[in-house]
Amino acid sequence: MSGDGFKINTEQRARFIADGVPPERMPLVVAGTDVTESQSNTYALDFFDIETEDELHDRFPGVHRYLFDHVKPERDENDREQYRLNWWRFAEPRPRLRAAISGLRRYIVTSETATERFFKFIPSAGRLVDGSVIAIASDDPYVLGVVSSTAHTVWALRAGGRMGSGDDPRYQNETCFDPFPFPPSVPELEQRIRIAARKLDRLRRKVLARHSDLTLTALYTTLARMRDAKGGVLDPKYRSIAERGEVSLIRHYHQQIDEAVAEAYGWPRDLEHEEMLVRLVALNDERAEEERAGQIRWVRPSFQAKSLRKKPAQVVLQLRRGTKAKKVERDWPSALPEQVVAVASVVARSAKPLAPKDVARAFKGKRASTVAPVLDALAGMGMVRKLEDGRYAA
Repeated sequence: MSGDGFKINTEQRARFIADGVPPERMPLVVAGTDVTESQSNTYALDFFDIETEDELHDRFPGVHRYLFDHVKPERDENDREQYRLNWWRFAEPRPRLRAAISGLRRYIVTSETATERFFKFIPSAGRLVDGSVIAIASDDPYVLGVVSSTAHTVWALRAGGRMGSGDDPRYQNETCFDPFPFPPSVPELEQRIRIAARKLDRLRRKVLARHSDLTLTALYTTLARMRDAKGGVLDPKYRSIAERGEVSLIRHYHQQIDEAVAEAYGWPRDLEHEEMLVRLVALNDERAEEERAGQIRWVRPSFQAKSLRKKPAQVVLQLRRGTKAKKVERDWPSALPEQVVAVASVVARSAKPLAPKDVARAFKGKRASTVAPVLDALAGMGMVRKLEDGRYAA
């Protein structure tokens, strides 16, 4: 967004409402600091759909007069022609974002720059994000869980670069979210991620509502200190935040998310960060090939498949020299339900059909005869497809 002249406080908003301006024309502005710290009471005069200055004057004369005095002089000096000509609009109309969040009760946001990377839901109604906020148009806790995982955080730190005087990590949709290869779809694991993310979201909102002096930045800085301490003692400041902010429970929910995400990818739980990157880059390459062949794995099919014509999303990440993906064999689960999930995960993440012997290679010491009954059970439940040649596909 651009132009402080569009921003008004609570008292100014009340006066405009008394003058007949609809409240929805003056949404609460959500800036990056509102995501990382506390929400300010700053609103914006939002007339993105007004086509001409005459229309603004005829429909909202008080607003026209205010913006003419507080915004137009600055816009007249702006290098961007769109800003000069449509000076009454609070930056770009961003029709794609508005269309994407239309009908959603909430959506996911993160600050473009932040010392600690985290994501949260904000309500759709009565909110307008500015240019320092990155929006992800999904109301699904599963998506919140995946982007909150260590896998996505590691990817985003490498792909997004850094920005500002503090050299803070930067998040960008084009390099951090769009090319990120979400885990293969395994319904049971998706639900585990969804449940853990929902618990995480509720806990954080409860903590912040109870303690007005706490912020998400404070909670996640403390969480980072706890991880670095590895069971050691925190100093009094962070110990207080950890206790009041229930940071141990926040950490627990993140661990649940990480475990389910790793299982969905078919990874061991203790994978090194650089190895995660190698595998994610390889998976990104596979997905790009799929998309070139017409198979696109939408995050929000109901919206994206109708409105977007997506090009294969690829990104080049600088990995450590000589880093290669390691072949990892998974332990065979002892209980049948876990066996079903594990085998389904192997099939789901494969770009081509697999024979029972191919699936068996993913597990330590297992033969085709061990996994074949599980594959047949999955086929019977409709979770995988059994092909005529005896192979299985997602």
